Amino acid sequence: MNLLTEGLALHLVEPTTLSRKLTIDGITKAYPVYKVKLDQLFYNDQNDRIATWISQYKSQHGGQAPSSADREAYNALIEQFIIESNPDAIKKTQNNIEMVDQREPGVILCDGRIIDGNRRFTCLRRLQQKNPRFGYFETVILDHSIEHSAKQIKMLELSIQHGEEARVDYNPVDRLVGVYNDIIDTGLLTVEEYAKSTNETPAQVRSRMETAQLMVDFLEFINAPKQFYIARDLQVVFPLEELARLMKKCRTEDEAEDIKIAVFTNILMKPSGDMTRYIRSIKAIVGSEYQEEFLSEQQELAMQVVDSLPPVGKVSSESIREEIRTNTEITEALDRSLEKATTKVKKNETRNRPIQLAEKATSFLDDIDANILLKMNDSELRRFERQLDRLEAVIAELRENL
Repeated sequence: MNLLTEGLALHLVEPTTLSRKLTIDGITKAYPVYKVKLDQLFYNDQNDRIATWISQYKSQHGGQAPSSADREAYNALIEQFIIESNPDAIKKTQNNIEMVDQREPGVILCDGRIIDGNRRFTCLRRLQQKNPRFGYFETVILDHSIEHSAKQIKMLELSIQHGEEARVDYNPVDRLVGVYNDIIDTGLLTVEEYAKSTNETPAQVRSRMETAQLMVDFLEFINAPKQFYIARDLQVVFPLEELARLMKKCRTEDEAEDIKIAVFTNILMKPSGDMTRYIRSIKAIVGSEYQEEFLSEQQELAMQVVDSLPPVGKVSSESIREEIRTNTEITEALDRSLEKATTKVKKNETRNRPIQLAEKATSFLDDIDANILLKMNDSELRRFERQLDRLEAVIAELRENL
């Protein structure tokens, strides 16, 4: 059904006096707002946040995504996820709508697909159960379809969700899922198009792409390909951002791959509480004389972890917490490996500290321009000479200890 034609004719859609400004294809204009019956609407499975949840649903239902053919059953499934993802925000929005009605119009397509307003739609569905006056959603209706305007619709959604001020932040994994799906996997958008839609620079988008690809690589490593909800549950984004920066310091691709596998293993097993801080400590090892020994140990432990993983389709957040991470022998071995390497690095730094200070002192002395001495007065020259005498005394004492 086209809500702009049939919906109006059947009184499922009612005009209002309101409007909302939208920018589509670079043109900003005010679009009329309508009141649409709730049972004519459905959640957008292309939404980044919802796509993360659908990955969980598919893993639990033999790879099958929820079907929107039965609109009410489909909406009930997605609604429950949206509530669970942020119950406090739902409660706050619902209370606000109950007191003052819906204040901000949403955006939908002419078939009823919601582009902006999932949380408001959810709250109205819940309120309608108590009071039928909440049975309508105020929204702009765009005469577009996913089949014919996928890129345009996605750019509009990104602009609304990420490009406008004062929007509710997405879970960082949801944003990575969107970047992966829209740029890397499907090629729906270019880096420049995505950046323009989200009010970011191309460099910021490329950085997020690097992290998104690492997230996909990590899920493949743990036998959970594209099960993005696991990445969300394990809170992998900030550790992976640290890993992306760490890999740029590597001298070869093999070295970067070894470090990636080591970090993936530690993220999965989580031998330490703060994984971001844990990974940062690896930075001190990279480039040191102890790097090869450390990575060799980590590779051996990684092989044991991989061998113990359930097969594809059997890995879940629960199995990671209850089965994989309970292997204390491996988690303790990972901890010991890192502690041993960082301790050696610190000891080496302590031993080399005198050399570093002597090199710095020599560098400072080399910077002295002898011509400046000709411009000093007698008092300044005597002060300079006293400092040289002190330097000679310190050097002589150090030489006695060699």
